[in-house]
Amino acid sequence: VQLQASGGGLVQAGGSLTLSCAASGRRFSSYYMGWYRQAPGKQRELVARISSFSSTTYADSVKGRFTISRDDAENTVYLQMNSLKPEDTAVYYCNVRITSTNRYQASPGDYWGQGTLVTVSS
Repeated sequence: VQLQASGGGLVQAGGSLTLSCAASGRRFSSYYMGWYRQAPGKQRELVARISSFSSTTYADSVKGRFTISRDDAENTVYLQMNSLKPEDTAVYYCNVRITSTNRYQASPGDYWGQGTLVTVSS
């Protein structure tokens, strides 16, 4: 499984950005897919994820501001980030956690895309 992330950049506080993560390679059907972020000097943390059953999870710090969605036809997950704050500044990583599989699909485990930098200026 390969993950291609895009959409990071520089934005002023209060602005918006949309991150995209496109999956390719072997198929998967039981998963959690979403975004983690890592700020300088801090541990990587979950931002938001969506499951194959369409349940969503958000970090408390982004609830009400960020929305995760997916396009199954494009194998792409989006993270719409509104009302951005300087503390949202981090490298954002796309992740898919495959929880079960069959012989025709990708192996279970964590797959990561390259990071994309989001910088929010005050």
